[in-house]
Amino acid sequence: MRIFVTTGLKVAKLVLFDVDGTLIRSRGAGVMAFGKTFETEFNIKVDTNRVKFSGRTDPSIVREFFRIYGIDQSIGNFQRFFDTYVFWLDYLLKRSNGEILKGVWNFINGLRAADVPVVIGILTGNIRLGAEIKLRHFQLWDEFVVGAFGDDHEDRNTLAKIAQERGSRYLNKQLNGSDIIVVGDTPHDIACARAIGAKALAVASGGAEFDELKAHSPDWLVHTLIEADPELILT
Repeated sequence: MRIFVTTGLKVAKLVLFDVDGTLIRSRGAGVMAFGKTFETEFNIKVDTNRVKFSGRTDPSIVREFFRIYGIDQSIGNFQRFFDTYVFWLDYLLKRSNGEILKGVWNFINGLRAADVPVVIGILTGNIRLGAEIKLRHFQLWDEFVVGAFGDDHEDRNTLAKIAQERGSRYLNKQLNGSDIIVVGDTPHDIACARAIGAKALAVASGGAEFDELKAHSPDWLVHTLIEADPELILT
């Protein structure tokens, strides 16, 4: 991850990105990795269409599959699942035609060039290693200095609080909600921003349609990050 140094007297901002549907599109590699893991590790062919993936934490998704298919929700079974899942995720990503979403690099570069010091982080339901595998595949991982991940907690709103705490420790100052912007593609991302008093930039590039996101009243709403103005959201 990138090293960040604060400069000047201006208040630093923490910008937290969701991963899937916000930064990247894996063309189903993550969902397929779930299916292959159940098939190879638990000898069960699951119907991945029975569970909604977008905006949720990996452990909560696994727990729902365990419940549906009668698998014991033990710590050992979660460990078995994720040990195998990361193998399949890496394998399938290398064989997918996934992509970095439109405007991502320009938006990140715009944040770095802003007059306000910015810390760029991750706020995702992916387990940490899963997020790293995905973002390294697209040469994005090293852009982020802090993060909160699905294996930190199963609840997205709690993850937002963890990300706030880690950002505060990183900067050696207490970050208020007004110092934080959450960037995501689902109503869950807007909700977790609200849970810590942060602002929400919703992007309709993944898990929810534009009008659905609009109904949840984000602070800013764009179709893709091409439309987002870094200077505007940092003011």
